[in-house]
Amino acid sequence: MKSSLFATTLCVCFGTTLSLVHPPQAERSKERPGSVSERSSSPPAPPKPEPISVIELALPPVSEDQPGSCDKKVNPRGTGCIKKFPDLMTGNFLSDNRHVVASVNYTGAPSTGPQSIYQGANLIIAKTDGKSFKNGDSWKCITCGIPEKNSRGMHHYLDYPQVFRDGKRMLAGTNIIECAVPFQNDKCTPDKIKVYPIHWYTSKDLNAPSGSLRELRIHPDGKHLAWSWIMQASGKLDQYGFVGRLKFNPSPTSGIPSVPRYDLENVQLLFDPKSPGPVWVASDKKHLVIDRLAVSIGELRGFTGTGRELQYVGYPTESSNIDVYAVDLITGHVRRLTQHPEYVDPVDFSVDDKWIVIEDTRGTNRQMFIAGLRGIPPVTDLVSSSATSSTRNNGYRRFFQPWLLDGYGDRGSYFGQQVNAGYDSTPGSGSPSDPEWNSMADPKFSWDGTQIAWTQSQTVSPACGGHNPLPCYPSKAQGGRTQRMMLARLTSRKPLSKAPPVQKLPETIPWAVKYEPGFVPQGRPFPAPGEYVLKGASSGYANVTIIGNKDGTRLRTVGLIYHNFSDDGLNLLKGSEKVSVDVQGSVNLVDWHSDLAQTGPFNGTKKTGSGGFQLRIDVRVNELVANGTLTTTVNGKEYLQPENMT
Repeated sequence: MKSSLFATTLCVCFGTTLSLVHPPQAERSKERPGSVSERSSSPPAPPKPEPISVIELALPPVSEDQPGSCDKKVNPRGTGCIKKFPDLMTGNFLSDNRHVVASVNYTGAPSTGPQSIYQGANLIIAKTDGKSFKNGDSWKCITCGIPEKNSRGMHHYLDYPQVFRDGKRMLAGTNIIECAVPFQNDKCTPDKIKVYPIHWYTSKDLNAPSGSLRELRIHPDGKHLAWSWIMQASGKLDQYGFVGRLKFNPSPTSGIPSVPRYDLENVQLLFDPKSPGPVWVASDKKHLVIDRLAVSIGELRGFTGTGRELQYVGYPTESSNIDVYAVDLITGHVRRLTQHPEYVDPVDFSVDDKWIVIEDTRGTNRQMFIAGLRGIPPVTDLVSSSATSSTRNNGYRRFFQPWLLDGYGDRGSYFGQQVNAGYDSTPGSGSPSDPEWNSMADPKFSWDGTQIAWTQSQTVSPACGGHNPLPCYPSKAQGGRTQRMMLARLTSRKPLSKAPPVQKLPETIPWAVKYEPGFVPQGRPFPAPGEYVLKGASSGYANVTIIGNKDGTRLRTVGLIYHNFSDDGLNLLKGSEKVSVDVQGSVNLVDWHSDLAQTGPFNGTKKTGSGGFQLRIDVRVNELVANGTLTTTVNGKEYLQPENMT
């Protein structure tokens, strides 16, 4: 589901803040503090906006793709060139807080000679302080030219690069890259670097290849990893989160590849197949129950700075509103980090857990047509959550911008401060605030808490131009590059003098399940088809109809009729909503009918046209194609769905 940095100072500004009217009362009363919030019985007043300066970090120059096109005219130092679209993915900071790791795609190298090593996917580190390495470059390629004997079994997809706290190891894709000295040291040369693949036993056949690992994240202890596994379950795509301990295996006797590698041991599945899930049927078989504090990990996003909590995209607290949550790895306590109706998933905590940076569509109105009316209970989400989370993108284009929150997250009218606000927001301006340059996963704090790094990617065809009604704008980046690495300096902050202790990860996570090779999750639990009543926490009720598919493997239709329903005692919901979803592999075919009206602080409506709203969306591609209309109005402001393919 689902990010990099350069060297031209632009200005110092105060980011904008975003606010909505009061959150549901039930949300305030039900939310428990969680680990960071245990410092007080209730969250403190939100912080005031702070000054932030944003710069672009230098990358290798752009060249054409033909062999030899990266010549001395393009790069006089002969240290390589990158593509116009370089597949840039910014990682985290090195321990000195003056370098950031990133993955890029080199191109145009000659087929022979010393410069031939600068080709294909590689890892670089970029300086953030305006200085240069001894050769005059402000970047250094880490993986270019590593001898083959030092990289046996290496996987060449180097996504989500992360540096361990010791500064001598990196995680990239499913590899661990090691150097005898810190990577920024001039003595860290290709012959001193070794690459080891990561292996996970998922088959009872011990000689089988490793299981599939995606979006790996390092625990702050440097000994454990978390990752996701995507698969077909109950006839549709799903994914599950895992945590395991790294162990170096110099001479494997089983498993592929049979080379020195890191094995994942004591693997734990962050899902209990025996748990009822976030929505379940009461013992009387007549009432539906929503457990907003259930551990329901949709996509794992990493660990908090101290390692005490795990971050993830979870089952919605409010209908169609996709948020990130944190669960305590020991107690299993869940806290909701974000509440804004827009979509979020990239997230990072400062090393002391006091600050969060997210990438969110808030401020763009991208998701407001479907999620803008707050306080609706998350029941249709039993069938619709895959589709509603996929409308956030237009193919490769994201609508994310980086937002800074304190460690307690969204609350009341506080929805954070946009990190890159305050510059020229004219489309095509090329400034840090240009809405045609969107953020990519993941944003990262520096270890001292004074900087944030992330990638921006420009809107390009087919998300604009041609048959698309949106115009394309020429890139103003070097060589017409359409991705760039950004650095925000939190200029009023003093560097953290010392990181707090890392929370030890328990040998057994109490709420997780030990994973045994050969075990395959059979899908998430869901309420049995039938007729139910959902009571409002404050007043009223809803009649709920749940219908399964013909094979009985999953739910197909969820419908509700609300009768003066209220969870918070402030907002009163009436009307009906019915959503049906047919799944064909990764494609969701949605038939949506809404006629909802709400009075109270969230005064508004959510209505489809006379024929309803039909949506076709591939959850792997994220291109919206719809017939009919779905419109949400809140306090007089109307939110329309995006045009098809935009």
